[in-house]
Amino acid sequence: MNNGTIERRSVLGFMAAGMAALCPLCANLARANGTPAAGEHAAGPAHWAYEGATGPEHWGELSADFKVCNLGLEQTPVDLKGAVRAVVGRLDISFQPMKLRVVNNGHTIQVNCDAGSASEIGGTRFELVQFHFHHPSEHLLAGKAFDLECHFVHRSAAGDLAVIGVFIRPGASNSGLEPVWAAMPREQGPERATGMVFDPSDLLPKERGYFRYAGSLTTPPCSEGITWTIFKEPVEASPEQIRQFASLFPVNARSVQSIHRRFLLDVE
Repeated sequence: MNNGTIERRSVLGFMAAGMAALCPLCANLARANGTPAAGEHAAGPAHWAYEGATGPEHWGELSADFKVCNLGLEQTPVDLKGAVRAVVGRLDISFQPMKLRVVNNGHTIQVNCDAGSASEIGGTRFELVQFHFHHPSEHLLAGKAFDLECHFVHRSAAGDLAVIGVFIRPGASNSGLEPVWAAMPREQGPERATGMVFDPSDLLPKERGYFRYAGSLTTPPCSEGITWTIFKEPVEASPEQIRQFASLFPVNARSVQSIHRRFLLDVE
C-alpha cells in the first residue's frame, strides 16, 4: 500500500460526517438528533462561498470535513464529453404534486419536498428530498455552459444519494418555474411554506436520454459516492426568469473537475 492509497482512505473518512451538510433540511435533521452537521463546531459552521478567500479553490482548506473538495478523485461537476454508449438499469421518475416549501439558504434557492416523490435508478428507489438551482450551469456539455442547472437530490433507504440534473436555456417562459420564482425569498432565511401545490415533474425534459457517472456533492463537504444522472435535453426558461435568479445569485456554480479514471456513460 503506497502513501497515496493511505491518504485517499484518510480523505474518504471525512465523507460520512459530511453527508449532513447536503442541505438545510438534512442539517436540521442532524441537529434534531443531537448530531452537529458537517463543518459545525463550537464556533459554528465553516463559512464557504463561490468567490474570494472562501471560494471553491479554497474549500478544502476551510474545514477538516471539507478536505475531499481538494483531494477527491470523483468530484462533480464535469464536462460531459467523450462518453461511452451504455445500457444501464432502469430510470423511472415518479414525481408527485406537493405543497411548495422554498428557502433561500444563502447559496441557492431550494425547494424542500414532501414524501412521496421518488426515482428508481438502477433498481434502487431514491426518495426526492429537495431540488435547487445553479447559475450558470455547473456541468458543461462538450465545453458549453447553460444559463441555469436544476439538481433534484434523492436519498435511498440505505442513505445513498443520487442527483438528477436538468439544464435550462433561454427560450419560452417555464410554467413549472413560475410558482417557485414567485415564492423565492430575496434574502437568506428560514423555509417559506406557501400552501401552493405544484408539480416538480413540470421541470423535466420530454426526451429522456442522459449521461451517468459517479461523482460528488458540488458544495462542501464535496462528499463522493453519489450517482449522477444529467439529461441531455435542456428545458427552457424565459430570459426574464433567468435574470430573476441571476439577480439573487450572479454566480453560484463550481467549476468543472477532472474526470480522472471514471467512466462517463451515454444512455439513450
